[in-house]
Order: sequence, then structure tokens, then C-alpha cells
Amino acid sequence: MSWPARAPSGRFAYVDGRYVPHGHAGVHVEDRGLQLGDAIYEVFAVRAGRLRDEEEHLDRMERSLRELAIAMPMGRAALKLVMRELLRRNGVKEGLLYLQVTRGATKRDHPIPDRQTRPTLILTARPYGFEGAERRAAAGVAVVTRPDLRWGRCDIKTTQLLANLLAKTDARRGGAYEAWLVDREGFVTEGSSTTAWIVDKDGRIVTRTLSNAILPGVTRRVILEVAAEAQMAVVERPFTPEEAKQAREAFISSAANAATPITAIDGARIGDGRPGPVSRRIAELYLTQSALKAAP
Repeated sequence: MSWPARAPSGRFAYVDGRYVPHGHAGVHVEDRGLQLGDAIYEVFAVRAGRLRDEEEHLDRMERSLRELAIAMPMGRAALKLVMRELLRRNGVKEGLLYLQVTRGATKRDHPIPDRQTRPTLILTARPYGFEGAERRAAAGVAVVTRPDLRWGRCDIKTTQLLANLLAKTDARRGGAYEAWLVDREGFVTEGSSTTAWIVDKDGRIVTRTLSNAILPGVTRRVILEVAAEAQMAVVERPFTPEEAKQAREAFISSAANAATPITAIDGARIGDGRPGPVSRRIAELYLTQSALKAAP
């Protein structure tokens, strides 16, 4: 079946080799991503029609697939063409592109099939108002701490997000923007959908060391690069909520939130309760660097 050049709703999705109207998009009922969460995903920011940090996101996608022994759905060059065509069909200049790869459809059973299944590739694109992120950056946000109840391989960007969404929902219902997750040893791992940072009493930028306990954030990676280039002191180590509450500054980062200052943690004011100079500088450096290398 062929579809019109533009869906009536103005939106298209890409599923399993076809561009389809967004409202008609779907996967097989026994797709392992749907039934078992056997899938990975990435979210790309699109600014001025260009994909931000594209190579870094694709690097992480390929790593996640390798860790789960899921085959690449297509080569990287072909995937880039599909992503750009989807943005064109949806007319997205400022927005988000969502990519998901599942192990594919097969008879439901917990063990990974011995025979390689054909992966399912899903792509969607939608406009996103970055004005909200800019307002949050200007005013700062509140976070709350919650126990980290996730599985032990948080370094793989899988679609198994139940613990994350419960923490995020709890935070929003309590009037906070984000939840910082705390491990059994009492250290902050990361946010439910963001990387956690503080600026300690000595003015050093601190974020947790990469391990199975946290996602290797793409924005985190770029922030570390630009901070090093600007000769800003950075330390990768764990920190507790108590240290964070006494820090000069704190902030979060993600694809949609470059470096959003935190003004309160569990109701405790951070610094003077306003966005600080370090987080503002990091946001400026990140946005400049990311714009310079944004893929057309």
C-alpha cells in the first residue's frame, strides 16, 4: 500500500522499513519490544533542522545493541538518510526525533531466540518547544530524591523505564521537575531522565563516574569535553544528597535540557536559590559546541 506524500495529520512515522501515517503506525503483537521490553532507544534534539550530537547518539545506540546482542537494523549511513527523510516529511525544524530498535517479532518466550530475528526499527519525529527548556534554564528547577529501584545495567539505554517513570511521576506530583535516584550506599546515581551534576565547595564540577549504575549520557559527554576545553575543573566521583544540598550549584543535563540549574533539592535551597554562574557557563559552552557540529 502506498501512502500520500504527507499524512493528513501532518505526521509520519517510520516502522519496519516503511514511512506510514503516524496514526497507522504499529508493530507485530508479538514484537519482543512490546511484550518484553527487549529494545533500546535514543532521543535526538533537532535545532534549526539539524540533528544535535548525532554521531554520539549513534555511537551509544550501537553500543546498546551490542550489549544486548541485537543486530543493527541497517547501516549507519542508510539510517541517517531515513532520519533526515522523516524530519523532512514531518516538517520538523525544532523538535525531537525518537529512535527505537527492538529484537523483532517472534513466538513469545523469555530466552533470547537462538536464531537471529529481524530487528524492528521505529522512528518518530515531532515539534518540541525548547522555549520551556530555556525558561527552566533561566529560573532553575526543583528536584527530589528517591530510591534507585532500577535494574543493574543502567548503562544500556533500554526501553525498560518503569522505575524511572514512577520516580518522575512522584516528583511532578510533588511539585518538583525531576527525581534524583539514590543507590543503596546513599549516593546519587542520576535523574530519572537526566544526568546529575553539582559544583562543590571548591568550585569543581562533579558528576558520577561511568559504570553500570548510570547511563553514559550524550550531553554529559559533550559537557565534559567543553568544560575541559574551557579549563574548568571537573571531577568524576559519587556524591550524596547531603553534599549536593551544601554545594555551590547543582544542575541536570539531557538532550532537551542542556544544563538546567537546580535551585532546591528536597526543599533545601541550593546556593542563593538562583541559577549560578557555572551552570550558565556550561549551558552556553554546550549550546555553542553542539550547534557548530550539528549534522545537516
